[in-house]
Amino acid sequence: MSPPESPVVPAPPALPWAPILGIVAATAAAYAVSLSAPLIYDDHIWITWNPSIQHLSRLGSVLAPTEPAVRGRPVLSLSLALNYALGGEGARGYHAANLAIHALAALALFGIVRRTLARLPGAFLTERDRTMPALFAALLWAVHPLQTEAVTYVVQRAESLMGLFYLLTLYCFIRGVEPGGGRVWRLLCVLACLLGMATKEVMVTAPLLVLAYDRTFAAGSFRGALLARGGFYAGLAATWLVLVFQMAGLAGRGVGYGLGYTWWSYALVESWVVVHYLMLSLWPFPLVFDYGTHLLGSVAESVPWACLLLALVAATLLLFRRRPALGFAGVWFLLILAPGSSVVPVAFQPMAEHRMYLPLASVTTLLSVGAWLGLGRRATPVLAALALALGTLTAFRNYDYRSEISLWGDTVRRRPSNERAHLALGSALALAGRDSEAAEQFTDALRIEPWDFEARRNLGLALFHMGRAEEALRMYRGIVTPTPDSAPLHYDTALALEGLGRTEEAIEEFQRALRIDPGDGEARNNLGGVLFRSGRVDEAIYQYETALRSRADPALIHFNLGMAIASKGGIERSMQEYREAIRLDPGYAEAHNNLGYTLYQLGRNREAIEEFEAALRIRPGYPMARASLELLRRLEAGPPAPR
Repeated sequence: MSPPESPVVPAPPALPWAPILGIVAATAAAYAVSLSAPLIYDDHIWITWNPSIQHLSRLGSVLAPTEPAVRGRPVLSLSLALNYALGGEGARGYHAANLAIHALAALALFGIVRRTLARLPGAFLTERDRTMPALFAALLWAVHPLQTEAVTYVVQRAESLMGLFYLLTLYCFIRGVEPGGGRVWRLLCVLACLLGMATKEVMVTAPLLVLAYDRTFAAGSFRGALLARGGFYAGLAATWLVLVFQMAGLAGRGVGYGLGYTWWSYALVESWVVVHYLMLSLWPFPLVFDYGTHLLGSVAESVPWACLLLALVAATLLLFRRRPALGFAGVWFLLILAPGSSVVPVAFQPMAEHRMYLPLASVTTLLSVGAWLGLGRRATPVLAALALALGTLTAFRNYDYRSEISLWGDTVRRRPSNERAHLALGSALALAGRDSEAAEQFTDALRIEPWDFEARRNLGLALFHMGRAEEALRMYRGIVTPTPDSAPLHYDTALALEGLGRTEEAIEEFQRALRIDPGDGEARNNLGGVLFRSGRVDEAIYQYETALRSRADPALIHFNLGMAIASKGGIERSMQEYREAIRLDPGYAEAHNNLGYTLYQLGRNREAIEEFEAALRIRPGYPMARASLELLRRLEAGPPAPR
């Protein structure tokens, strides 16, 4: 005989619109600042430099990109492609979508807690006594500062979108086992789980958490749950097959063995990490965007934390047996953290705050429900004040995301031993033209990791931009073992050699870069420039024409090609190249100037004047365009009348 379907519980009445609107409004207020944040760090890999999301019509490429760094998360890729189709690379649209996903996830959590409390006897008999704790559980979770990385860092949509599907999986299951729930809700549960599996690998634990929930709040035992809903659980388990097809991309994201960690050494590090996550849940300061790879100095340091974590696990298992509802909160926390914080190494990022996106829900739910049990309705002002404080902290934390310089600057202050943070801050400063400050950060990175390839290369580049080409060249030459993909190093070396007037050596370095990466249009364009200035015009033209087939700046290449062709007397064709450069970049002052000069050579003075005027509108202080314009105007006016 099958066990009963579930305890007979009254389904909550119609949607409580006031709490729903309150959750959405509070979440929007806490994250309003994030809408003006730029794309940062890995956002560029997934969005700016990711051709697979830039053509929504090529759905196969969107769902199965060839680039290793963006492979294996088709639903995430599709969501980014939809954003790109609507607004290109503009960051505001991506942030708005992330905020919407987070708000929906908070509403799903509200529904889960509210309907779960209806299954508990005692203090939650009235609708108000179920709605208010659920409201604050979701509200505290939504506005907690620990969530900012998963919401404001665009590419961590992988975590928040997976989190939404995870919560919807559990919510649909709860609806499916309520009186009158039926198969539709269970089908939606499996569908949500499937979409989550195709979003991020952490979803692997969802079927297990649903089973734990069933055992705790519905069937009463694991055996009863499986007997009552065996076919349903077979469907949930089948969604794991999606992960099998995605596992190939994990090594590219620094996940797996053979990356510098053993399972036991990683587990010891994670014992400190998990306890630290719990501490940040209760006291969210300081928050750090990137903790780096060196979290503990020795294995011995991890022993007390390992003992503490083992005690936490033991307490959770004991509670899950004797006080199942309370124990389920611990199971939620530990089970969802397990994929990234147990024995499978995430080598380049052993700690990341976005991994607390879903586990945090167990903490805020315990806090809210515990306060309601202890204080009753007097808990409302206390929890409201706490939500206001957390939301204010979140708004301030979001302000750190206003630029890469501010975010990485904060990270360096919090984790000065993180060489990756110094490297990223240096790169951001270099892009802002602050080369001397960038050089300081790259130097600091090299003090931590003396043979870091990127730090040496970027320090050399900063020195080159500061006019210290000889020092830059020494820095490049000091990289003892270039990597197989070191085409950029040869490119930078070539620039330094050209700056020192060592033209033939520069040409050789450009050619080495192109042998490694023949599609590097920027290297071809610069090689063309060196060849052109060396009088090897035909070779330069070949390099420019080949570079046009790359993704390098086409307007610049057409302009350079026009100059090379003009030097050989190809006036008409050079004019075509300048016009094409202007079509691609209407604000290209140099192209307008050169086109004006070419038109003047053809005797088309009125058209030449128009081009010189266009160049001066773009750049009012352009001396060559101004001198040419004044000369032509005098010619058009004719000789002065005799006195």
